[in-house]
Amino acid sequence: MTDNILQTVDTVKEPEANKNETYLALVWRRLKRSFSGMMGLILVVFLLFVAVFADFLSPADPRATGDSYQPPQMVTVFGKDGGFVFPPRVYPLGDTGELDPITFQPLVGKDYDNPQIIGLFVKGAPYKLLGFIPADRHFIGATDGSVIHFLGTDKLGRDVLSRILYGSRISLLIALTVVTVVTIVGTSVGMTSGYFGGPVDSWIQRFVELVLAFPQLPFYLALASLIPVTAPTKVFLGFVIAVMSALGWAQMSREVRGKTMGLVRMDYVRAAIAVGATDKRIIFRHILPNVMSHVIVAVTLAIPTVVLLEAFLGFLGFAVKPPMISWGLMLRDTSNYAVIGAYPWLLSPVAFVLLTVFAFNAFGDGLRDAIDPY
Repeated sequence: MTDNILQTVDTVKEPEANKNETYLALVWRRLKRSFSGMMGLILVVFLLFVAVFADFLSPADPRATGDSYQPPQMVTVFGKDGGFVFPPRVYPLGDTGELDPITFQPLVGKDYDNPQIIGLFVKGAPYKLLGFIPADRHFIGATDGSVIHFLGTDKLGRDVLSRILYGSRISLLIALTVVTVVTIVGTSVGMTSGYFGGPVDSWIQRFVELVLAFPQLPFYLALASLIPVTAPTKVFLGFVIAVMSALGWAQMSREVRGKTMGLVRMDYVRAAIAVGATDKRIIFRHILPNVMSHVIVAVTLAIPTVVLLEAFLGFLGFAVKPPMISWGLMLRDTSNYAVIGAYPWLLSPVAFVLLTVFAFNAFGDGLRDAIDPY
């Protein structure tokens, strides 16, 4: 009987490797168990990869113009007679030589005699990889060097897919920069307010309440109207980041303040105060590491909020200005219902916005459960 009990205890004993497992390894092990969290992480890495290597992944120059409102070109593996052909190809539209029996206008159809063969790592428009390496190879495109519009063109004949890939840079740059500033300022102010308390906390919180009281959208639009139309695009972009950051740090500071006030009452913080540790050491060695778990999760959940805000403001024309490209700016072309009905492919940036929001939200939810499963 005793032997059976000891054998049972041995079978349920934790693996030896888990006894000395670090906190980061524990979080990673928990995160791997979350299907949505891992899917979000994979999509986040994919979006960052697209933003960094947008030049290489884009099939065309995003600023090159051509025929307006060309529909997306469909990739096919079937020939003119319906048989299977390889490699995949796109049949460009051309004049069929026939007339419409009612309007007598020339009919446009697929040009089966001059297909555009699709290949990988093909030559195309020159660019600088990572900003300084001259290159002309693109991930996908036509082997003869012609341009394939996988998602069609806009009103100026610019390739929509290439503009979406390039637009991810500005949209994610704004989101990551704003969230970085918000995190640094909000965390610093929140820890200071929660740790010192008393009059310091009272004055800081009155200022935080003043910032939170501003109606963000009307206030932003009012400030945006002060920027001259002729202002450089970099100045306008810096203004957008500054205003979003100035209006976003207050909520983060409130959350960090609440966590800090709870940590100050912990025994190990009181012991550090009792032995004469400086305020700087207590804040950065004892409080900051314990609020970082909340801050990291808040960051992953704040990024999609900024992406949505940039898309909305760009749609209104108050985010970035041409020649910069962002998802919100591209959506301005869909402000007319007639345009949406006639050229629905112009709504393609919406799919990438939704993908970004889903990716960061799913990753944030999985990370939150992994950091604090209780």
